[in-house]
Amino acid sequence: MGAQSIDYINLIYILLFVLPIFVLNRIIGIKNEKKIIVSIVRMAIQLILVGIYLQYIFDLNNIFVNIAYILIMIGVASISIINSSPLQFKKVFIPVMLSLLIPNFIMIIFFNAVVVRIDFLFEAKYMITIGGMLLGNGLSGNIIGLTTFYSGIKKNKEIVNYDLALGATRFEATLPFFKEAIIVSINPTIASMATIGLVSLPGMMTGQILGGSIPIEAIRYQIAIMLAIFITKYFNIFLAIILTSFTMFDAKDQLKL
Repeated sequence: MGAQSIDYINLIYILLFVLPIFVLNRIIGIKNEKKIIVSIVRMAIQLILVGIYLQYIFDLNNIFVNIAYILIMIGVASISIINSSPLQFKKVFIPVMLSLLIPNFIMIIFFNAVVVRIDFLFEAKYMITIGGMLLGNGLSGNIIGLTTFYSGIKKNKEIVNYDLALGATRFEATLPFFKEAIIVSINPTIASMATIGLVSLPGMMTGQILGGSIPIEAIRYQIAIMLAIFITKYFNIFLAIILTSFTMFDAKDQLKL
């Protein structure tokens, strides 16, 4: 049995529960009604448009269109990461984009070929949806990791320079900040994996169950996608730091912030 359909009028019903939030915010002095309304309207418009053109892309299912769409997603994610971190766009756009492109593309192809075993590895339905989940999680991890790494070096510039003066390589001098960046970027995913099923039921699994899949099948998919997210996220931030370091340090190993 498929999922029960949701009409637009049903969405309006759930919106009614936003009204008490406005009332309570007024009482305690929080004036963000406009921000909330704009966010809800933007979300609705964006998702409706996504639904329309994704259906078109799924029906077209052209390998070049599918790859181009993934590249656009990676490009937009790269811009968002750089804008949210203390990095100069022109210095790190290519490194950041490569740090997303390489792990994500490899994982998408592997997932389609080995895990779900589809004949057409560039199937739009799988490539775009799985790629979107991987990129969505990798985006936040890269922002946290890059910000932690470069901010840590900037705040402890004297320590780094002292280690360099003693003969340490750039990698050795910045290794503590590298490790910290990796840890803080992947800790949320590790915590999520440790509590999934007990504290929360993830969206992908819930969607499959509501769509008519049996729970055990939905669980297998969820385990696979969570592992894919963790692995890809780790290599995203690992490569992002390594690749951006080639343009963010000068010949004397000084940070160019």
